[in-house]
Amino acid sequence: MAMTLRIPAELDARLDALAAERRTSKHALIIEATDRFVSSQSKTARVLSAIDEVGDRYSDALTRLEDA
Repeated sequence: MAMTLRIPAELDARLDALAAERRTSKHALIIEATDRFVSSQSKTARVLSAIDEVGDRYSDALTRLEDA
């Protein structure tokens, strides 16, 4: 899917420098960064869901531990 991405000039310059350093394109860097961000957010959501589940399942035990 094609899209237009407008970024601040300073960030564009930093992307240029990094792309040159890594011998790749800015496009490839943006794809990699976006993929990492989406994966990270997905993992965070799964961890928070697991924490909620543990809290629900063991709420009585956690309350007793707090009171001890």
